[in-house]
Amino acid sequence: MKLERSRALFERAQRKIPGGVNSPVRAWKGVGGTPLFIARGEGAYVWDADGNRYVDFVASWGPLILGHAHPKVVATVREMAARGTTFGAPTEAEIELAEEACARMPCMEKLRLVSSGTEAAMSAVRLARAFTGRTKIVKFDGCYHGHADGLLARAGSGVATLALPDSPGVPPAFAAETAVVPFNDVDAVAAVLRELQGAVAAVIVEPVCGNMGVIPPVPGFLSGLRELTEKAGAGLIFDEVITGFRVDCGGAQERYQVKPDLVCLGKILGGGLPLGAFGGKAAIMDCVAPAGPVYQAGTLSGNPLAVGAGRATLAELSRETYHKLETAGAELQQGLEAILARYNTPGAVNRVGSMLTLFFGVERVRNAAEARQADRERFARFFHGMLERGIYWPPSPFEAAFLSVAHGRGEVGKALDAFDDWAKNEAKNEAMG
Repeated sequence: MKLERSRALFERAQRKIPGGVNSPVRAWKGVGGTPLFIARGEGAYVWDADGNRYVDFVASWGPLILGHAHPKVVATVREMAARGTTFGAPTEAEIELAEEACARMPCMEKLRLVSSGTEAAMSAVRLARAFTGRTKIVKFDGCYHGHADGLLARAGSGVATLALPDSPGVPPAFAAETAVVPFNDVDAVAAVLRELQGAVAAVIVEPVCGNMGVIPPVPGFLSGLRELTEKAGAGLIFDEVITGFRVDCGGAQERYQVKPDLVCLGKILGGGLPLGAFGGKAAIMDCVAPAGPVYQAGTLSGNPLAVGAGRATLAELSRETYHKLETAGAELQQGLEAILARYNTPGAVNRVGSMLTLFFGVERVRNAAEARQADRERFARFFHGMLERGIYWPPSPFEAAFLSVAHGRGEVGKALDAFDDWAKNEAKNEAMG
């Protein structure tokens, strides 16, 4: 591969952008090396600034469920842009997106559009505190809910990748309002709710973890949270920024048949453009200004281009879409597992629908503590080995890989062929000492 252009751009970027990137995981600190600068994408492929082509399993970290530059999404964005890029005033398209999203998501009777997943989670937590009159929040070790103060306690994603302190820059009094428990541990949640009786406003959770690697809920975990929070008079918030419209037509809450009080959305909702939302029961959402006293605002909330991209994306998602994604995901998972076994490489593949993570050096991963036991050095070798073979995998052992409807059997086959070749060489090198 030629990487001279990416290297030059990274050196240039570091002179004006902290770390040379605008989001930490893009710096490749978890795997080493110089990050690729992407020039364009089409379908299941991206091309870097040096002209190298890769099968893309990053998919902009999840939003591109239809693949890059889907013709209908591009056409809609062009049409919307021709009318005006922003107004700071209501548009009919906002209503249409809200109606479609609420129709698909079981718990949502109303929603408020924002510009990011961080805003959505921050606003949902504020709303839960106001509605209950309580201050404490319970979250899970390794779950990432954006970078708002108080939610960066034991977060996953880039925080785990970079091994940063739990919440640098956050006043201790803020962090003290957040209790952290292990994911998939209902008993731990019950104990915290007893200890903080009458003080917990909400439990917030990624129903399927995507920021400490993909970790599905064990049977009874989500339903257990629903039962516990109802008994405690606390809210249940599902952070479905990643899983919303990704793991099922109605998100994880439909897949697992558990309805939260509030849900946070992003990524697919905006069709690849910056957009987020929080929504839920009308009685709770009507507390948001101007209908109620809980203040939340955003100059670019409901941006026409993002709304248009989201509407065009949702219009393409049917039951058949998720069947196709499930089939491709299962084929990729089974192929990866077979190759691990073939070369006696210890590892585990966690998958839910079209999102998965390959953990090296562990037999199973059910929470953040087990994820942290994975072999990061082997993952770094795997990442660079796949890249050299034309596969762009997420540059962190704690992130999800994503498939899109553009990933056909050919693209899955290329990934498996690349992994087989890498694993064979890895085993040979180990045998040689």
